[in-house]
Amino acid sequence: MIRIDMQCIWFSGLARIVITASALLASEVFADRVLADEGMWLFNDPPRKTLEAKYGFNPTDQWLEHLQRASVRFNSGGSGSFVSSDGLVITNHHVGADAIHKLSTKDTDYLKNGFYAKTRAEEIRCMDLELNVLDSIEDITARVSAAVKPGSSVSDAFRARRAVMSTIEKDSLKKTGLRSDVVTLYQGALYHLYRYKKYTDVRLVFAPEQAIAFFGGDVDNFEYPRYDLDISFFRVYENDRPAKMSNYLKWSSSGVSEGDLVFVSGHPAHTDRMDTVAALEFIRDRALPLRMRDIFRREVLLTTFGQRSPENMRRAQDDLFGIQNSRKALLGRLAGLQDPAVISRKRVEEENLRRTVARRPASAKATPAWDQIAASLRVWGEIYDDYQLLERGAAFNSRLFQLARTLVRMAEETAKPNAKRLREFRDSNLESLRQQLFSKAPIYDDLETVKLADSLSMYEAAAGAENELVRRVLAGDSPHARAARLVRETKLDDVAVRKQLAEGGLKAILASTDPMIQLALMVDPPARRLRTIREERVLEPQRRAYAKIADARFAMLGTSAYPDATFTLRLAFGVVEGYREHGRQIPPWTTIGGLYERAAEHHNKKPFQLPHGWARAKDRLDLNTPMNFVFTADIIGGNSGSPVVNRGGEQVGIVFDGNLQSLVWNFIFTSKQGRATAVDSRAIVEALRQVYHADALADELGR
Repeated sequence: MIRIDMQCIWFSGLARIVITASALLASEVFADRVLADEGMWLFNDPPRKTLEAKYGFNPTDQWLEHLQRASVRFNSGGSGSFVSSDGLVITNHHVGADAIHKLSTKDTDYLKNGFYAKTRAEEIRCMDLELNVLDSIEDITARVSAAVKPGSSVSDAFRARRAVMSTIEKDSLKKTGLRSDVVTLYQGALYHLYRYKKYTDVRLVFAPEQAIAFFGGDVDNFEYPRYDLDISFFRVYENDRPAKMSNYLKWSSSGVSEGDLVFVSGHPAHTDRMDTVAALEFIRDRALPLRMRDIFRREVLLTTFGQRSPENMRRAQDDLFGIQNSRKALLGRLAGLQDPAVISRKRVEEENLRRTVARRPASAKATPAWDQIAASLRVWGEIYDDYQLLERGAAFNSRLFQLARTLVRMAEETAKPNAKRLREFRDSNLESLRQQLFSKAPIYDDLETVKLADSLSMYEAAAGAENELVRRVLAGDSPHARAARLVRETKLDDVAVRKQLAEGGLKAILASTDPMIQLALMVDPPARRLRTIREERVLEPQRRAYAKIADARFAMLGTSAYPDATFTLRLAFGVVEGYREHGRQIPPWTTIGGLYERAAEHHNKKPFQLPHGWARAKDRLDLNTPMNFVFTADIIGGNSGSPVVNRGGEQVGIVFDGNLQSLVWNFIFTSKQGRATAVDSRAIVEALRQVYHADALADELGR
């Protein structure tokens, strides 16, 4: 159970931003926000005044640019950083796990047993991993806004905005050769063009055993104290050689001390802090409970499958880890929204902002915005379950089905002008899409069958056995028999077949007799209809309404209010600091010695079992070396793998988690007990040298 401290909420930056009830209160925001280390800040609009006022530190443009260009986005989900001039990248083990799992086989389980390439020649190329490095940011708000003509209908406005965004991205890609993404900020009040240097030749260098990377397992997940070496190393290559980096983070040998100011440069995925109360209630009452039911079901399925044999567990492990991690995180978020104090606080904030807006003639048009959002949520509620089943694909939990849908939609969408396509099929994204589509990552028929059978069974139960589409999907079979036949008869596990269908275009797709392609063709029309309703009757009205609310905030605060997270590069800051829980003081860091004590407490049994190398290395290790530490910076999912740097820009740690009290940060920030958690730079080097004998890798870090 997560308890929210109301005093912390009252003094949080978000509360102060949205409670503003007059110009006078707006001017007080800056003073009050100094009390909390809140914010996922844009690199082109950092919180200079707050940092100067509270910490006497004002980052230079050169400091920010260096950190920006040393930061890495893992498109599989997560963050990382360059840590050598030869393209060496560090991230979390759990961020790299997808790539590590795909490289593993029955005989070489790198996820379980770890991996170390002693030479460059031994580094293994990942199958479909893409890394992005932010090159530049351009404000294109005026151009996007101008594309929507005054008086446009909701559907026309949506299409016009989608068209101009795709055109901007295509033109930028052609001009610069860089990946170009239009990013929506402040729910549509601003639009920025992010250009990225893209790396697709990425090779695995080092990964520890999962038992030490995720020491304590699900029991300790989102808890603190922690004792995890949640790291992995990759290297980016260009022209078959390690890429040369002029911007990389120097490794700190001294680490951190209590009270130190530190920064996080990473890619937080998504927050809902600017959502209205009605939107948060929808998440609480509909979205999260439905997602939790799906997660519980999948967790049981994957656990049962894995228990049948060690090889089954290896095949299911990466999926199971993700499901278990999501389950605990979402339970924490749901608990936060079910705390009456949180919704009550948000309601007070919203009412005060509405009164402020109503008193400002320039922003009077924003007054009905909350009503427009509520109306869009009623539409969303009518289609929500069907949308999750069909468009999100919850009814078809299968990699093979996902491949089939991508092939079907790519054939149809690429036949259209770029400006009229679905966003994921725009020209600027096709290269990345094809990399995933033609990945040689293994597909296991037995795992595919049980996953698809279970989701088809869930679909039949949710929609009803007599539902016309359900009957067509099952084709007279039981869910298990239908899944088995689809997996057995499809040829989409063959990359050559996928390439042939993609090259043949819509004609080849329509002529295909592959049962998975036929299923995707069958499901696509109703799924597209649901998507259109969501885009034009839910998202577009919400975008317009939130833009009005954001305009009202801008009139009072400008961009001193940071935008919600969008899986784009952000800067956060905080201090190394423990906290009090259940009447005891939690220290800001743990030690390697504490790791051995924790294992002994549990008789070295899973999930507290130390790998053999760690058991043998105890006498060589400095047991006083800090292992994990906590600090007050504002993070969320997607920040995993983010570098933690000091004032000098040296890497002192790597984010891998938050504690239980931080799970409410999706909706509101509080730093009395909420903490980000990182692996200490000193523990990483100590482990590389004393446990793994990876001296060459430690030397490359400069330590």
